[in-house]
Amino acid sequence: MKSLMNGKAPGKKHAGTRNRFRIIGGEWRGRRLRFPAERRIRPTPDRVRETLFNWLQNHIAGARCLDLFAGSGALGLEALSRGAAQAVFVERDPVNASMIREHLGQLGASARVECVDAFDFLRTNTDTFDLAFLDPPFDQALLKSVLPALAEHGTLKSDALVYVEAAAGKLASSLPAGWALRRASKAGAVEFGLAETEAHKDANDKAE
Repeated sequence: MKSLMNGKAPGKKHAGTRNRFRIIGGEWRGRRLRFPAERRIRPTPDRVRETLFNWLQNHIAGARCLDLFAGSGALGLEALSRGAAQAVFVERDPVNASMIREHLGQLGASARVECVDAFDFLRTNTDTFDLAFLDPPFDQALLKSVLPALAEHGTLKSDALVYVEAAAGKLASSLPAGWALRRASKAGAVEFGLAETEAHKDANDKAE
C-alpha cells in the first residue's frame, strides 16, 4: 500500500479511489477511513484486497504482520480486522505515519507505527513476522532488493508469505533469485501475488 509521496505517480491502478478506503472484512468490516486528498495516497483496491485475504484466510488468525510500505495502512489494518495478532506499519512520510496512528485510534486498535525508511527499519528490526505486505513504488524496482533484505536480516519466519505488487506482466521478473510465486493474479494495470522462498515452496509442494 504505497504512498505516492514515496515516488509512485498516479495511474490506472487505483483509478476511482479518492481520499478514503473501506475495510472489507473482519471485526471492522465496512468501516471507512479518510486521509487528506493532498497526500495522493492510492490504497490497494477492494477487489485486490479481497482476493489477497481470501488467499490468506488460513494464515491470518494470530499472525504477526509487517506492512512495509504502508501508505494509508489499509493492508495492515485489514489484517488486524481479520484476526492478526500484531501489525507493524513502516511509512517514511511523517504525515502519512501520523494518519495511520489516527486510523488505529479511530478503530481502537493497538499497533506499532515506524516513521522510517523501509531499509533502515530492516537493518534495526529484531521482530520476526509470519506475513509481510510489500507494495513499493513500481518505478524503483524495489522488490529485487527488499526481498533479499527481509531474508538477510531475519525479518521473516521460515514459512512466511509475502504479498507483492508490480506492474502487470512484471511481477515474476521483479522477484530476485531464491524467491517464487505461490499465488498470483491481475487487476487492471497491476499484478499481485504471494511470494515465498523457493525452499519453502519446495517443502510445501512435497507435502501436498
